Amino acid sequence: MSDKLVIIPTYNEKENIEAIIRAALSVDEAFDVLIVDDSSPDGTSDIVKRLIPEFNGRLHLEIRTTKDGLGRAYVHGFKWALANNFEYIFEMDADFSHNPKDLPRLYQALVEGADLAIGSRYSNGVNVVNWPMNRVLMSYFASKYVRVITNLPVHDATAGFVGYRAKVLQTLDLDKIQFKGYGFQIEMKYKTWIKKFKLKEVPIIFTDRTLGESKISSDIIGEAVFGVISLRLRNMFGKL
Repeated sequence: MSDKLVIIPTYNEKENIEAIIRAALSVDEAFDVLIVDDSSPDGTSDIVKRLIPEFNGRLHLEIRTTKDGLGRAYVHGFKWALANNFEYIFEMDADFSHNPKDLPRLYQALVEGADLAIGSRYSNGVNVVNWPMNRVLMSYFASKYVRVITNLPVHDATAGFVGYRAKVLQTLDLDKIQFKGYGFQIEMKYKTWIKKFKLKEVPIIFTDRTLGESKISSDIIGEAVFGVISLRLRNMFGKL
């Protein structure tokens, strides 16, 4: 077991899961991988179970019986990581939109002093591949909107490819994280920032999935839009 854990939440990812596990466990730095599966009916967890013996204690599986959002899945993974004494804890999608080869770069940012390293699509131009233009514009201007409303000094507030030092997750009250999609990613960054932790963006290239189905919905987008205002107001009135 290493001191670095990559959390990958899954729901119906049988097309991608074995390849993403092998890719994440073969990068230059030694990472462990935790799959948090929301009881996928397509057999995703069965594939993970088959692979666990091959990786000598570096591949782990948690199966949740309730499918209640990405944010809850990550919080479950964060608590598992802290209980198992991991020092560096990363989030990554299962669909190869995040390149596992960028994990060592996020880790290096943490080693060099960042408390939260953000794999950023927008810190150096717009680095997105295979997304339709409406998705690119929505995501790009969502981050601009977050900066205007909250003053959060991040170009890619909805980024889901990030790494935390354990002390950040130990400081935040994970049971009070409210949001579950884009809103979850914004809330985590915002609460980390107002706690005076150091954030650093690491430029990445984001590539849209080629296998499986996107989990983005209008509810998730709406949560982010209105949740940002809620975060700002709660902070102004000392409710965070």
